[in-house]
Amino acid sequence: MKNLFTTALLFFLIFPAHAQKVRNLSEGNSPGSARVENFSWLVGYWSGPGLGGECEEVWLPPVDGHMIGTFRFWSEGKLVFSEFMHLIQDGESVTLKLKHFNPDLSGWEEKEKWTTFSLIELGKEKAKFDGLTMERKGEELVIWVDLGEKGEPKLEKFTYRKKAL
Repeated sequence: MKNLFTTALLFFLIFPAHAQKVRNLSEGNSPGSARVENFSWLVGYWSGPGLGGECEEVWLPPVDGHMIGTFRFWSEGKLVFSEFMHLIQDGESVTLKLKHFNPDLSGWEEKEKWTTFSLIELGKEKAKFDGLTMERKGEELVIWVDLGEKGEPKLEKFTYRKKAL
């Protein structure tokens, strides 16, 4: 009984801290306001651990209301998957759209479908999207993403350092 109480107490103390790392846009709420140019703090080459392997992201400067990024994940020296990412101006807000690809370039999403994250709020160097948070702290970029399915949260943390190409 004591172990059950201790486990429950730890769950309620730890879970809210993780739950606040990533927010969800409530149904009926409007996305946050921003311009793609406000995301210039993402520009560069970022590398670090994630998903049990190594990850890299490269973000290009904004042009004409668009920012393009790429991501790759490898484990034990083998490419597992990559992503093509696109921050786009969506009216008064910004949306992050991405597509996943296997090493043979076969896509995960259907041709006309994207994995989409709507902006909730944007701070100086922090962006909260529906299910994803990005925050730059000097030469470090921390990304939290909810990879859960069927309503069960599963948070993954990526901690990148800025590198030279």
